[in-house]
Amino acid sequence: MSRIGARLGSVAVVLAFFAAIATPQSVAAVTTFGTPTVASRWAEGVTFRQPVVLPETPLRVEIVVESSSDTGAFVSEVPTTGAGSTTLAYSLDVATGGYLPNTPFTARWRVTYPDGTTDIGPEVGTRYEDTRFDWRTTSGPIVRVHWYDGDAAFGARALRIGEEAVEKAAGLLGVSEHEPVDFFVYADQDSFYDALGPGTRENVGGQADSGIRTLFALITPDEIDDAWVGTVIPHELTHLVFDTAATNPYHQPPRWLNEGVAVYLSQGYDASDRSVVERAASDADLMPLEALTGEFPTTAQRFVLAYAESVSAVDYLVRTYGTEGLVRLIRSYADGRSDDEAFTDALGVDAVRFGQAWLTELDAAEPVRYGPQPAPAGPLPSDWQGASPSGGAAGSGSDATAIPGGAPKSQAPSVPSAGTSIRTRDVATGLAGVALLLAIVGLGLYAVGRRRRSVLPPVARTPETGEGTGPTDTTDPIDAIDPTDPREPPSAGSSATTLP
Repeated sequence: MSRIGARLGSVAVVLAFFAAIATPQSVAAVTTFGTPTVASRWAEGVTFRQPVVLPETPLRVEIVVESSSDTGAFVSEVPTTGAGSTTLAYSLDVATGGYLPNTPFTARWRVTYPDGTTDIGPEVGTRYEDTRFDWRTTSGPIVRVHWYDGDAAFGARALRIGEEAVEKAAGLLGVSEHEPVDFFVYADQDSFYDALGPGTRENVGGQADSGIRTLFALITPDEIDDAWVGTVIPHELTHLVFDTAATNPYHQPPRWLNEGVAVYLSQGYDASDRSVVERAASDADLMPLEALTGEFPTTAQRFVLAYAESVSAVDYLVRTYGTEGLVRLIRSYADGRSDDEAFTDALGVDAVRFGQAWLTELDAAEPVRYGPQPAPAGPLPSDWQGASPSGGAAGSGSDATAIPGGAPKSQAPSVPSAGTSIRTRDVATGLAGVALLLAIVGLGLYAVGRRRRSVLPPVARTPETGEGTGPTDTTDPIDAIDPTDPREPPSAGSSATTLP
């Protein structure tokens, strides 16, 4: 019993020890967060404030701001303060960030202490708004129209056009729209451009931002019944539906396809655009579709031609592959495919072949391609082959102007072709290097041979023939591998590449 008691006493001591080390001696103090606030002021920014009680001086204080726009989330560090009660503050510069009105923001504060402890505060949200006007609002199933100049009929017509445009585009592209779309109508140009920012082009009358699902348009009250209003609203709203059908985080569709679909659904391939394309085709002035994958040209003539070519290419696509082909192409981008992958998957031809087929139907010459071009053939630079002391390259017949110490202006460096002479000094230097390498390899093989002879046991010989019967059982199997035999397997830990 005494032995059992002693054992139980030992167990009790051990348990007490582990209980002591498992119990924290002191609990780290945590940050006390008050109620956060946020204030949004037009053209000034968005200011976030967070009352806190800090138990000690933090190592780092940060604010994590998220936006549903294309800019995503970011983290900004603010100056640290000492322990005690204080209010953390951060102002977001909307102008520098390029944020549009109606952009939503959410933010949380994060406090990190020297011991690595991190406390995260409550979330607060707001929406950056254009507060210069007293907006009126009317809503439908998807579209919400906001306007400040005009009567109720003005807003009702804008809403009707918007709802019909969304329904038409969603029906064609086979997608369902559930998230609301905000449509802000400005009545004067200055206010409209102020809202969109300083980078807005002077010929823009409407702009859609899929990241915040918002459409901005410049329409005065006396223009609401104009024909172009029934075009610009569907055009911009089609972009939002197009984005729903094709968006992905890896690769976006070419610009000409996006704009071409918007024009095709809002006004079709009309006589005006046909005339522009046909004239450019006859003048050999068309731009290749590859030139319209990003931003369109800024000059008025090229800007108009870019839109006309875009709808022309979409019209050709629909006539050749049907609306089903158009839908397959747009939807295939949702998987993040490249242009060639998307076109091949949907139409059976890559993007380049599609563009060439479109040009062929127009009976258009190959467009002039601007930008980097292959350099014309010419003599090699003086440092690449035998040349005169003046720097002139060997050979004649070229009118290229040599650049001192460099290549002629009209040609690019290339490797020497067959028959090109090589300087004797270079040959001698190369042969000397090869000889040195062979000497090093020979010494290595000699040393390996001596080592092999020193570790292999005597070979037993038969009395009749004197032939060797092989090494005894004490031979190291690693030493028996011939490193020069390509049939030998690699040793453990090595990496080997098997050639076909």
